[in-house]
Amino acid sequence: MEAIGFDFGTTNSLISIIQGDKVINLYDDQGLPIPSVVCYEGTQTLVGREARERLAQAGLGVQGNVVLSPKTLLGRESVFVGGVERNPVDIVRHVVEFVRNQAMDTRTVKNLTIDKAVVTIPVNMEGYRRALLRDAFRMAGINIVQFIHEPLAALYGFLRTSNDFAATLRQYNRQLILVFDWGGGTLDLTLCRLVDDLLVQVVNDGTDEVGGDLFDETLKNEVEQRFREAKSIPENANSQPEARARLMHACERAKIDLSQRSQVNVYVPNFFRGLDDPDLDYPLPRDELESMVAKLIDKGMTRVEKLLESQDYSSASVAMCLVTGGMANMPAIKARLHELFGPQRVHIPEHTASLISEGAAWVAHDDAKLHLAKNVELVLARNSYMPLLAANLEMPQEGETRCDNFSLYCVDPTDGYGKFQLMAPRKPGPKVLPNDIRRPLANLVVQVDKKAPPFQERLSLDVTIDENLIFKATARSLNQRGYAEAEVHDLEFALALPSMKLDLLDEESFPDTAKSKSQNESGSLVMRSNIAAHEKLELVPGEVLYRFNPMYFDLRRHPPQFQVDEHLYYTPCSICGRPSNDPLCSCASLLDAKQQESVSNVGRNHLNISNAEPSP
Repeated sequence: MEAIGFDFGTTNSLISIIQGDKVINLYDDQGLPIPSVVCYEGTQTLVGREARERLAQAGLGVQGNVVLSPKTLLGRESVFVGGVERNPVDIVRHVVEFVRNQAMDTRTVKNLTIDKAVVTIPVNMEGYRRALLRDAFRMAGINIVQFIHEPLAALYGFLRTSNDFAATLRQYNRQLILVFDWGGGTLDLTLCRLVDDLLVQVVNDGTDEVGGDLFDETLKNEVEQRFREAKSIPENANSQPEARARLMHACERAKIDLSQRSQVNVYVPNFFRGLDDPDLDYPLPRDELESMVAKLIDKGMTRVEKLLESQDYSSASVAMCLVTGGMANMPAIKARLHELFGPQRVHIPEHTASLISEGAAWVAHDDAKLHLAKNVELVLARNSYMPLLAANLEMPQEGETRCDNFSLYCVDPTDGYGKFQLMAPRKPGPKVLPNDIRRPLANLVVQVDKKAPPFQERLSLDVTIDENLIFKATARSLNQRGYAEAEVHDLEFALALPSMKLDLLDEESFPDTAKSKSQNESGSLVMRSNIAAHEKLELVPGEVLYRFNPMYFDLRRHPPQFQVDEHLYYTPCSICGRPSNDPLCSCASLLDAKQQESVSNVGRNHLNISNAEPSP
């Protein structure tokens, strides 16, 4: 059996498989995705819809003996659930096991075996949390073939399930596509470009600050507060122990219903204790709901605008906005997207709730491979760039690691540190120009011998990228035994569609990628790299090189002017002793031509230049 697609969502989870050329979604008994909820009731572990019904109070995370959205707990050492300390990896494992067993027990597919999966993840999920998620899946009996970002999976699924696959590829070829995935836990954004048969991530953004669960939480609090004010119910009037859980469910239902209706009633019987009328019955019009969550909507839409602005694109540059996730049907969100992109370019598929899982299933079926979309580069002295990992590199799958080692020199050890700057160009593809804009990935600093001459201190840089898509760099200085390491978790990727051409990305794939004359804003500080891959004296700062090799500056050797300028800039005036850039130094302007010649000779003497022939 080939790998399946597994959308392990913050709020709901779903498995999809491909049979023939059709997608089969393995829903629960109610024909819905399975809630990612766990309840520990004595020695019994309940998962899914039954666990969700056991909620004792409203809220997110751990509530009594119930855990909502266990994926968000990954990374913590432990959590207390119902007074019992538990490992978040075990909690996640229980959800994965339940979803797997439900799928294998389905009557839709006979003799279904699930031991391999392509698993979707949010774009902002840190690498160490991916590693823990992989552990949970292994404990549940599933090996993760590869991870894939949820928006990228959604776009892949949209293209593969289109009525005319080839025509859709032609329509959007070389075009920008924004995937807008607003689910219960996160808002994920991916700006992609379709290049022939390759989906390339241009930039990603993700946040868990505006998820659909937070909308429900906000509605619950607002409805209760406004009902209390309307009925003059005092703050000290307590609610029943389970009442807020029922109100949370009622608000979630109201949010969904108001996508189709103009008004609903939020009704929770026996909500208050000690009142003659204990019921909560609140009429909620759509416009009032939208006003309650307006700040969350504004916050989410602002991220879209900032994402485009960060790449110097306008909304007019986007050929299609593909909308997915549970929040996709909220009228206020649809209206904002229509306002930004126009109704013709906003596409909300009918199967938006299952599109991510379906996309992962198609990736598994097609055996589509992830490739690195952008170079990972090391900044060398004089601002040149050396690729450490080249775009087009195929990403490791289950049990694989890509690694390489680079031997380097320290050009300028005078401050006692070797400085490694890791960068990634904004432009995808392996062919990048020196003046293309880059973003910093990580900085590493190792101790070196500050008394050593240039190029004597040897440096080593090891780079790896593993099955969890974690890029790790380890820097060492061989003399001083300096050591530093850094990890990068937010790389961009490219995903090959069927019949992909092997040339992948080329320079012409992104003709309108923005460039800039300057890579840094005015007033920003820049680390001066002192690393080199080759022993070239031109890379050494002039003031440093003069200390070790003054004869290099013999004018008859024609030293590079920029190194002469660097040396002279840090050399005091030979007459008044002031720094070279001191405005009070006017010695040269006060001298006549003969004296200026004399000053020039003084400068030459300062540079140890004589009439003798230069040494070979």
